[in-house]
Amino acid sequence: MSQKKRFLLRLDLRLYEVLEKWSADDLRSVNAQIEYLLTEAAKKSGRWKEDKSKSNDD
Repeated sequence: MSQKKRFLLRLDLRLYEVLEKWSADDLRSVNAQIEYLLTEAAKKSGRWKEDKSKSNDD
């Protein structure tokens, strides 16, 4: 399991409400939805490098 960094995030109330609904639609917590969206954005931008030491053969 990867390590997690805790930090405070302040969001506009309207944005939080959008994320809350979106996460419920995707059966995720708001925190998991934010992490998913940020990870996808990092991958799309080319900033996310996959860990080549991990195997997907499981």
